[in-house]
Amino acid sequence: MQKTLISLLLILPWLASAQDTIPSLSLDQAIAYALEHNYSSINAERDIVDAQKQKWETIATGLPQINGAVSYQNQLKQPVSQIPAEFFGGEPGTYQEVVFGQAQSMSATATLRQQIFDGSYIVGVQATKTFLEYSQNNKEKTELEVRKSVVEAYGNVLLARESVQISEKNKSTLEENLYETKRIYENGLGDEESVDQLQITLSTVDNQLKNARRMEEITLQMLNLVLGLPIETPTILTENLDDLTQKEIDLGLIDSEFNIENNVDYKMAANLNEQRFLELKLAKSRALPTLNAFINYGGNSFSNDFNFLDSGQQWFGSSILGVDLNIPIFSSLGRSASTQRAKIALEKAKTQFTEAQAQIRLQLESAKSDYILAIEQYGTSKENLELAERIENKNQVKYEEGLATSFELRQAQTQLYTSQQEYLQSMVDVINKKTALENILNK
Repeated sequence: MQKTLISLLLILPWLASAQDTIPSLSLDQAIAYALEHNYSSINAERDIVDAQKQKWETIATGLPQINGAVSYQNQLKQPVSQIPAEFFGGEPGTYQEVVFGQAQSMSATATLRQQIFDGSYIVGVQATKTFLEYSQNNKEKTELEVRKSVVEAYGNVLLARESVQISEKNKSTLEENLYETKRIYENGLGDEESVDQLQITLSTVDNQLKNARRMEEITLQMLNLVLGLPIETPTILTENLDDLTQKEIDLGLIDSEFNIENNVDYKMAANLNEQRFLELKLAKSRALPTLNAFINYGGNSFSNDFNFLDSGQQWFGSSILGVDLNIPIFSSLGRSASTQRAKIALEKAKTQFTEAQAQIRLQLESAKSDYILAIEQYGTSKENLELAERIENKNQVKYEEGLATSFELRQAQTQLYTSQQEYLQSMVDVINKKTALENILNK
């Protein structure tokens, strides 16, 4: 007994610590957590950092560049040259074999290059700003998609849990009905068909309950995945589906002011339009000359042995200052074709930009309609559920009094179960449709 108490005392702090690590999240907290830990959000943030590095990489190409070069040669067998022997006092018409220079040589050079003018560099620097804006817009788009995914996953978990509770309640009621009906039948006061009808309904509800329990586990794993948590995490949801639905009903959202320039799809379409414009400028810039300057300094050393690193070794210095001017003259109309293609791409982007604006406005009207319909459907489903419950209760009483058949009771029960699922789904639809509308409005 004493050992058991000691073990419990050792385990309890660990259990308390483990419970502290279990996330307990409302919908807003889940969204905030996902925006920081979702895998796509993390990579979108990295894309922005990558774009910033690429911007500097492009700028750096136009700044001074210094390169060094070291070369070592060892002529294992030196070339032999022949010169007239009479230069050395020999007989005319004869030649003397001579080896020029020493067998080993080394050279070291440092070169400074500076770009003076390059039209493509200017356009490239402008393009880095556009690319950075694209990465930022893409991150915003990703955050909206993550938010939508969290809302849908969160709602699906609540839906699955409500379905489990309702199915368990329905199953318990059916089991009581079946038990009473069997007793009546065994006493010779009922018919076998009533027992069979209830058995069929119970089997159906039991299957629905098993499926709802599986979906409860799967939907929670899907939510954990969107949140960036290990899928087996026992995340606690603090929201109630009915309360959350009531909170998400906001008809004032329908009449809220819409500024299309705040829409992320508009921003990305405008960004594409700007990219195509810069590509046209780049194509035109290829017809301009480029001018670069350079200066270098180096040294050469010669020896029959490898002693170039010795302090007394003699080195012969050299330096060159130069300018490179490259003038495009004729490209067999290749540059012209490239420019024309860039113009076509720009015109296509302008057309896509106009289409995107129309699509966004259409999506807005459609999202408003879907949101209104979801709210109306929620109200209707709630009323239908109340009616279905009354109908089922009346048939239950009639069946117990022998005024209704088991078939009529089963119809009422099936209608009730359908109304229950429609009511649950209508609440999830309200939540999801509001999120879709808010994404378009960029709220």
